[in-house]
Amino acid sequence: MWNRILDWFGFGGHGHDMAGMGHTHGEDGHGHTHGVIDATIATTDRGIWAIKWSFVVLAVTALLQIGVVILSGSVALFADTIHNVGDATTAIPLWIAFILARRQPTERFPYGLGRVEDLAGIVIVLIILFSSIVAGYEAIDRLISPRAVTHLGWLMAAGVVGFLGNEIVAVFRIRIGREINSAALIADGYHARTDGLTSLAVVIGGIGVWLGFPLADPIIGLLITIAIFGIVWQSARSVLTRMLDGLEPGVLGEIRHAAEHVPGIAEVVDAKARWIGHRLHAEVAIAVDEKLPVSEANRIAGAMEGELFEHMPALAAASIRFASAHDAIPYSRHDQGRGHPHGHEPHHHAPHG
Repeated sequence: MWNRILDWFGFGGHGHDMAGMGHTHGEDGHGHTHGVIDATIATTDRGIWAIKWSFVVLAVTALLQIGVVILSGSVALFADTIHNVGDATTAIPLWIAFILARRQPTERFPYGLGRVEDLAGIVIVLIILFSSIVAGYEAIDRLISPRAVTHLGWLMAAGVVGFLGNEIVAVFRIRIGREINSAALIADGYHARTDGLTSLAVVIGGIGVWLGFPLADPIIGLLITIAIFGIVWQSARSVLTRMLDGLEPGVLGEIRHAAEHVPGIAEVVDAKARWIGHRLHAEVAIAVDEKLPVSEANRIAGAMEGELFEHMPALAAASIRFASAHDAIPYSRHDQGRGHPHGHEPHHHAPHG
C-alpha cells in the first residue's frame, strides 16, 4: 500500500534512505567521514517527493482552518490561514523548478536549468511578502474596528492543527533540503517552522479573548504579520546568497582537504565552486612537479577528482587544471578570477554520474 502511494507521487523505486557508505581517512589519527548520495536524478526526485507531500499536508491544514475562520471571525486565525495557503502555493514554483532541473544541458543552456531553483526562491519570497501585507492590513483594521470572536474552542483547536501541520512540513523540508543542498527548499522549511509558532500564537489569542480581552485576537494577528516579515528577510538572504554564487563556510576548505589525500599535489593554487540548483560545480588549479610526464600528471588530476566526489557528495562536475605554485592568488585580491599566465592547459572532467 505504501509503495503504491510513493509510486503515485513519482518516488517509487528510489526508497527513503539516501545515505550511502561512509568514507574515512584515518592517517595520523585524522578521521573524516563523508556520506555518498545517489545520482542527480535520485536527489531531484527526493526534492519532488518533499514538495508533493508539503502541498498535501499544508492544503489539508489550510482547508480545516478556513472553516473555523468562517465560524469564529478570528483575524489572527485568518492571518495564519492566509500564511498556510501561501505555504501550499509555494509548492507549485518549487515543483516546477525541480522538474525543469532534470532536463539535460543544451547548447543554449550548457549548465542545464538548475538555476531555476533560484527563481523559484524569489517567487517564494514574494508570496510570503504578499501574505504579510494582507495579514497586517486585516489586523490593523480589526484593531480600529473590533468585532466579536466566537467558537473559541474551535479556534484554539485550529491553531493546534496549524502548528502540527507546519511542523511536519518543516521537518522533512529542512531535512531533505539539506540532503539535496537546495537553498530554496531549506528556506521554505524554516518558513514553515515559524508558521507553526504563529499558529500557537492563535491559541494564545483565543485564550485572551476567553479571559475577556477581545483585542488579543487582532494583536496576535499583528504579531503574526511581524513574524512573516522576519521570514521574508531570512528567506531572501538565503536565496540571494545562492544567486550571487555565495558558498557556505568550509566548502573551499573541503576542496583543499581533499587534495591533502592525493600524493603528488604540491599545492592547491586556486579553488572555486558555485551552486547550480542543488548541485555543486568546482574549478580547481593544482601545482605538481613540472618534470612529471603528462600521463602521471593526468593520473594525479584523476585521483584529485575522485577525492573531490568522495568528500563532496553534492558535487556534479569538477574542472581541474595545472598551474605553477607562484600563480596562487589570495582571496582578498579583487582580481582573483583572472587567468594564470604561466599555467598549463586545463584538465577538465565531465559531470559525474
